[in-house]
Amino acid sequence: MQLAFWKKKDKAPKKKKSIFREWFDAAIFAIVAATLIRTFFIEAYTIPTGSMQGSLLINDYLFVSKISYGARIPMTPVATPLVHNSIFGMKSYTEAVQWKYHRLPGFGHIERYDIVVFNGPAGDTAIAEEPEYDYAQFAYTNGRDVVRSKYTVITRPIDKKENLIKRCVALPGDKLEVKDRVLYINDQPTPAYPHMQFTYQVVTKGFGLSDDFFDENNIDVAQKGDNIYFLFLQPAQVEMIKKLSSVVSVTPVIFPKGDIADEPYPVYPQDTAHFKWNRDNYGPITIPKEGVTVSLSAENIALYRRVIRNYERNTLEERDNKIFINGKEANSYTFKMDYYWMMGDNRHNSLDSRYWGFVPIDHVVGKAWFVWLSYGKGGMLKDMRWRRLFRGMHALENN
Repeated sequence: MQLAFWKKKDKAPKKKKSIFREWFDAAIFAIVAATLIRTFFIEAYTIPTGSMQGSLLINDYLFVSKISYGARIPMTPVATPLVHNSIFGMKSYTEAVQWKYHRLPGFGHIERYDIVVFNGPAGDTAIAEEPEYDYAQFAYTNGRDVVRSKYTVITRPIDKKENLIKRCVALPGDKLEVKDRVLYINDQPTPAYPHMQFTYQVVTKGFGLSDDFFDENNIDVAQKGDNIYFLFLQPAQVEMIKKLSSVVSVTPVIFPKGDIADEPYPVYPQDTAHFKWNRDNYGPITIPKEGVTVSLSAENIALYRRVIRNYERNTLEERDNKIFINGKEANSYTFKMDYYWMMGDNRHNSLDSRYWGFVPIDHVVGKAWFVWLSYGKGGMLKDMRWRRLFRGMHALENN
């Protein structure tokens, strides 16, 4: 009989974990920690195209701050960790569980001219290269974009659409207009950033300009022929080329007001009967703001179809020159969300809000923070851009 019942019995020694179990536990912890950081704090992003060329370059690797505007709660929560929307050629998520849009409090709000990462509102760039987009084929299914091509049809939830990066040039309630390529917000011209690019026609004599010249000076060529070049140029590059002895003239290429014949893609809202706009002469247009009511008519419904039907999940019908929202005739509409206008700094080589319209707040991912890695065409070993490493957006914009 044991009288000292208050004494603890000796416990059996714990079995030591195997090396495999220790590595497995460490891997699970690392994945969970990385997923939480990626979801709620910062996320890595790579610049894939030249739409922000100059300010941001192809193969700039940067961190995106989720806490600047407040982290968005995942709307498609059941997904493979640390993967955006595909893995091994298959979907990396399931739509069996879908949550409504919610955002945690952030340190601030989107400010005019912020560089913002967001889910592309016009569908998935995974379908095809951007020049192959057929904007007339956009459709709407269950509140999500459907991109149609001759190959396939892909639908994706909001938070699984492709990430894009542009500059937010207009906020909810702002009036926006482009006059002869100059952007005006609330009737005031916007700042001209040092690296902003436009198309110029360059006429030369003799042997013209070489490919090596373009490579050495980071100049993108839109088109070239016999001593005639169409180049995407920054202001400093324009002045440099004007000084070359072989150059006869440097002329800006601007689409005249009302001219839509030369536009490579129909600009938003793709209604040339009522809106004869182009990339260089666009608007005026007012950015939708939560709680603001606008009048609706057959003349302006094209501006708001995507907002009403696709982003704010209403049924929309147009018949007998009348508009019906959720089965009821409507002469006005009150917006449920804030919207933004995003444009690339490479103004003549960017598919942006001029082509797919407003960006709703529920599509916003975060604010571009700083570049942590950057290299050119030659790769990391031969073409590292050391001066861009660990530089913030403001420093890169003015460098």
